[in-house]
Amino acid sequence: MAGIMVSASTGVMNSLLGKLGTLMGDEFAKLKNLRKEVKYISDELSSIKDALESLAYVDELDKQTAGWRDAVREMSYDIEDIIDDFMCKVGEKSKKSGFVHNTIQRLKTSRARHQIAGQIEGIKKLVRETSERRERYKLDVPRPGNNVAVDQRVVALYENAAKLVGIEGPTNELVGWLNSEEKQLKVVSIVGFGGLGKTTLANRVYHKLDGEFQCGAFVPVSQKPNMSKLLHSLLTQLGCGQSFHDCELNVLLDQVRKNLKNKRYLVIIDDLWDVSAWNIIKCAFPENNLGSRLIVTTRIKTLAEACCFGQHEHILEMEPLSEEDSRKLFFGRIFGSEEACSGQLRDVSVEILKKCGGLPLAIISISSLLASESSNQKERWKHAQNSLVSVSGTNLTLESMRQILNLSYKNLPHHLKTCFLYLGMFPEDSEIYRHELVSLWVAEGFVSKASGQNQKQTAISYFNELVNMSLIQPVQIDMHGSVITCKVHDMLLDLILYKSAEENFITVLDNPEAIIGQLQKPRRMLFNLDGATLPRDVSMSQVRSFANWRGSTNIPSLAEFKYLRVFIADFSSSSLDDKRKIDLSGLCKLYQLRHIQIEGCDNCQLPTQIRGLQKLETFDIDGSYIPVDIFHLPCLLSVHLFQLPCLLPEGIGKMTSLQRLRWFDTLHTSIDSIKGLGELTNLRVLYLRTGFSEAVDMDVLNSSLGKLCNLYSLNIFSPDSWIPEALTLSPPPPNLMSLSMMRISRVPNWIGVLHNLQSLHITVDKLEKDDVGILAELPALIDLELTFNRALEERIVIYGTSFASLKRFVVYWIIMPQLTFRAGAMPKLKRLSLHLNARGWKQDESATPTGIEHLLALERISVGIGSDTESEQRSAESAIRSAIIMHPRHAHIKIDIQCY
Repeated sequence: MAGIMVSASTGVMNSLLGKLGTLMGDEFAKLKNLRKEVKYISDELSSIKDALESLAYVDELDKQTAGWRDAVREMSYDIEDIIDDFMCKVGEKSKKSGFVHNTIQRLKTSRARHQIAGQIEGIKKLVRETSERRERYKLDVPRPGNNVAVDQRVVALYENAAKLVGIEGPTNELVGWLNSEEKQLKVVSIVGFGGLGKTTLANRVYHKLDGEFQCGAFVPVSQKPNMSKLLHSLLTQLGCGQSFHDCELNVLLDQVRKNLKNKRYLVIIDDLWDVSAWNIIKCAFPENNLGSRLIVTTRIKTLAEACCFGQHEHILEMEPLSEEDSRKLFFGRIFGSEEACSGQLRDVSVEILKKCGGLPLAIISISSLLASESSNQKERWKHAQNSLVSVSGTNLTLESMRQILNLSYKNLPHHLKTCFLYLGMFPEDSEIYRHELVSLWVAEGFVSKASGQNQKQTAISYFNELVNMSLIQPVQIDMHGSVITCKVHDMLLDLILYKSAEENFITVLDNPEAIIGQLQKPRRMLFNLDGATLPRDVSMSQVRSFANWRGSTNIPSLAEFKYLRVFIADFSSSSLDDKRKIDLSGLCKLYQLRHIQIEGCDNCQLPTQIRGLQKLETFDIDGSYIPVDIFHLPCLLSVHLFQLPCLLPEGIGKMTSLQRLRWFDTLHTSIDSIKGLGELTNLRVLYLRTGFSEAVDMDVLNSSLGKLCNLYSLNIFSPDSWIPEALTLSPPPPNLMSLSMMRISRVPNWIGVLHNLQSLHITVDKLEKDDVGILAELPALIDLELTFNRALEERIVIYGTSFASLKRFVVYWIIMPQLTFRAGAMPKLKRLSLHLNARGWKQDESATPTGIEHLLALERISVGIGSDTESEQRSAESAIRSAIIMHPRHAHIKIDIQCY
C-alpha cells in the first residue's frame, strides 16, 4: 500500500492502517461484518493520525494533550501486534493454499470467528474512547517531498575542514606546538564544550601534519569505550590489525608499543571522558625520543590537564566563534555571502546568531534548517528566533544546546523524525554504512512506497535529506558525491536518545540497577549491559528492534521476543574465556523478523532451517553457515556471508527477489546452482569467489552472469590462484558500473566492452602497454585502482588524451621508479594515491613518478612508502616531494605521505 510509513509521534499508525486496508480488501468481501468493523476502526485511526501529526508542530503541549498523544502512540503499537498475531495464526495451517484462502477457511470456524470478533470489538472500544477527544487538535500538516539528492555544499563542508571559518588560527597554534624540536613524547589537549569543533580542529591538524610523521592514527574513544576494539582499530590504522583480532588487552598494548617503538608517530585520541580510560590508552605509546606527538580532545578541563602531565601550556581551550566568523559561516552556508542576504532577513539572522553563542554545530544546524525554507521566509525565520534559547555567556549547557538542536528536529517531516531517531540504535562514534541504515529503515517499516521508486530509493532520499540538514555527518564519499558512510555528532546523539526516551522509541539498557521497574513495553532496545544480566521484570514481548553491540552473551531468551523485526548482535568482543554456546536457534520462530545481522557467530548455535521467516529481507552473518531452506524465503533481498568457503545454495534460482549476494564460492558449487544464479535478474550487487577448478564450468558461469540485467556491482576474488582467463563476462551484464577482480594474470580484452563501467579495482600479475590502452579507452571510468603482485618489467606510461573521465587513480606496490604521466593525460584527475615499495631504493635514482606536473586538475596526492630501512624511506620521500613540487599548482595540492 502506498504511503505506509512509521512516525515517532504516531507509533506505527500508518503501517497499521495499511494492514487494516488488507483486511478490507476484495479477498475478504464475504466476511461483511469483519469488513464493516475494520472500516470503522480504520476511519477513526486515520482521523487520530492526522491530529497526532498536527501536534508534532506545536511548540509545547499541556500535560493532558501530551498524555493523550503518548497513549495513542502506544495503542497503535498494541493494535498492530493484535493484527500481526491474527494474520500469523490464520495463515499457518495450510501454507500450500496461500494466505487469503487460509484466512477464509479459518474464519469459517466458530472458534476463530469468535476470537477475532472479540479482538476487533476490544480494539473498537479502545479507539472509540480515544476518538472522543480528538476534535480540538486539528491543524494543517505540511507534506514531505521525494527524490532528494545530496547537497554537494554539505559534502564539501565535511570533506574539506579547511573551508570552515575560524579554524585557521587554532590550527596554526597547534601545529606550532607540535612542530617543536623537543624529542620527548609530547601530549597536547584540546578542551571545550560539545559542538565547538574540537574533532574538526584535531582532524585538520592531523591531515596537515601527517606527512611529517612516519605513521599516524585517529582513534575515537566515546563515553564507554571498548578498549580491545579501540586498540584493534589503532593497530589496523598502523597497518597490522588483522593478525590480532581476538587478542587480550595486554597483548594488544604490547603490539601497539612494538609497532611504534622505532617510529615517529602522530595519534589523535578523540573525545576522552575519564582518567581510567586514559590510564590504559597512554600505555600504548612508547617514549622513544623521536619527537612523537599525541593530541587528546575532551570536554573536561581537569582531564585535559592530566593528559598533559600538568603542563598547562600544552592545553588549547576552544572558544566560540567571533561574531564576524559566525556571520561568515551562517550567511555563507545559506546565501554564499552576507551581501546576498535580503535586508528583511538580515536583522532576524543577527538575532538568531546571538542565540547560537558562536557554537559551529548550532550555527550549522540552524543554517541548514533555514536554508530549506522556500516560502514565508521571514515568518519562519522569526519563529526560529523565538523558539531558540540563548547559549551565550555562562549559559553554555547541555540543556541549552539540546534546545537549539531540537528546533531542527521539530521541523523535520514526520517520516524523517523516525529515521533520524533510529540512528540511536548505533553505538556512539560508530561509522554507519548507508546501505545498512536504509535496509534497517525499510525493515522497520519507516519507508513509504513512493510513486516510481522502490523503497530503497526512497530511503536513500530520506538519508540525503538528513545529510543536507547537517543531521548526519558524511565520512566516506564516493567520486559521484554520494555518501557511503556517516557518523552522528555526539551532541545530536544526545538529543536522539533524549527524544527516544521521551517518545518510547528506543530504550537503552546500560545499567540494570537503574531500570528495574521503570520499563513499560519497550519498542526498540539498545542492549549495552556488557556481562550483566537483564532484570527479570523487563518484558521483551513488545520489542521490534534489538541491538547488542557490546558482546554480551547474557542476552534475553529469543522465546521472549514475539514481534521482533530486527536482530543485531556483535559477539566479536565477547570475553575469550566465555566459551558457552549462544543459543540463537529460536530465530527461526520469530515470524515478523526482517533483518538478521550477527558478528562473532563462531560460538553461536544458529537455526538449521528458517523457512518460517517469510518476511526476512536481510541475512548478514560473519560465518559460512547458510540454512538449507533459505531459498523458500520470498522477500529476501540481501544475503551476506563473510567467511569462505560458502557454496551457492541449491535452489538459488528461486530466490528471485535477491538484490545483494555477497561472498559465495563457485569452486565446488553444482552446475545447477551456477545456472540458477542467472535467474536472479533483480540482483544488483554480487561478490563471488572462484579460481582454477575442473568443477567450475566457466561457460555456464559466463552465461549466468550475462543474464543479470540489473547487476551494477560485481566483485570476483580468487584467494589461491589466478582468476581463469576463461571467465570472460561475454556478454557482460548490460548495466555493470563497478567491477573488482582480485588476482588476474593481466587485463583481459573483454573489459574494453564495458562502456558503462565507472569503477574498476583489479589486482594483476603484469601490465603491458596494450593493457593500459584497454583501460585508457573506457569512456565512463572515473575510479581506477591497480594492485601489482610483483615488480613490473616496464615503466607504466599514461599518454595524452587517455583516461578522459578519470577522477581517482590508486596504485598499490609498484617498484619505484615505474610511472610516467604525459602531457594531456588524465585531464580530470583530482586524487592520486600511490602505495610504493621502496626496498632497494637508492639516492641517485631518478625521481618517481614523473610527469605529475601534467595532471592539471589534481587536488590531492596521497603516498604510502614501504621499506625495511629509514634511509630508503627518506630517499623515496625526497624523490616524491621533488616530483610534486614540479606541479604548477603544488601549493594548492594536499599532500599526505606515510611511511610503513
